[in-house]
Amino acid sequence: MIKYIFSVLLTMLLAEQNFCQIPVLLDTDANNELDDQHAIAYMLFNSDIFNVVGITVNATRSGGDINQHMAEAQRVVKLCGYENQVKVIPGASKDFKEIAPHLKRTGFDGHEAVDFIIRSAHELDQGKLVVVPIGSLTNVALAVEKDPEIASLIRVVWLGSNWPDPGEYNLDNDTSAVNPLIENRQLEFEICTVRYGQPSGTAAVAVSVAEIREKMAGLGVPQQQPVEGRHGGSFTNFGDYSIELFENIGDEVRPLFDVCALAIIKDPRWADPVKVPAPRLVGESWIERPDNSHHIIFWEHFDREKILNDFYQTMERPEESND
Repeated sequence: MIKYIFSVLLTMLLAEQNFCQIPVLLDTDANNELDDQHAIAYMLFNSDIFNVVGITVNATRSGGDINQHMAEAQRVVKLCGYENQVKVIPGASKDFKEIAPHLKRTGFDGHEAVDFIIRSAHELDQGKLVVVPIGSLTNVALAVEKDPEIASLIRVVWLGSNWPDPGEYNLDNDTSAVNPLIENRQLEFEICTVRYGQPSGTAAVAVSVAEIREKMAGLGVPQQQPVEGRHGGSFTNFGDYSIELFENIGDEVRPLFDVCALAIIKDPRWADPVKVPAPRLVGESWIERPDNSHHIIFWEHFDREKILNDFYQTMERPEESND
């Protein structure tokens, strides 16, 4: 397993980002906990960096049905002031292996999100559409299964897995969607590791309720029309809603896992990419394949200080991204 620094590549990518936006499509299980909401806000308030094509939604085992995940994504979009600019599209409720045999039928489970991903990939004038799943891989795997041509048109940056260790929430929610993407040789596939309890994954980019209370109060774009929160109450900015989410999660410290996937797209220097022969998922465990000529990238060692500093700075100056 060889670690690649990609110095020249990162320099070129950062230089390119200074001149054009990165086309991004976020795929989320928004009502699962609280990191999805912060990722959505971070993405929207970085509209000078990201050209947000849209947000697709899937249901995972926590957070209720697809309608509840949709409602939470729409709530955050509205709180950030992008209700009339960014579409939120419903996706799959079941998993890949259940839905894939029915992709030729009209109105299959998740068809709106799947078709939106396919259409968005084909409509991009130049470069690749960056698809960022921060829940299960179901919608993305179904899109590639339905239209294999999009594999060469997209770059997938997934928040998921404890690689090389087994398990992790996003992975466990649809293990059947993982191998179809990892094994696709036409697809640029990257994984931001989670690694619960370890310092090397996105789990290390954690913040306390006290820190959120101190830093997030009143931040975001003020909205004239109050928005009802998931746990009740009404809010006119994302910062206050952020505090409410943290106060209701039940933990004194909670990672902002999903923010990291967008952060390393914005600035790849904020984590380390490791290029490895593509492994295979068997059950919930990884099987290494050192002789595989097909490679994917795992991201690790996320720079907590830089990512969180950028997150807070983005929340403090959201108007600049709307200019």
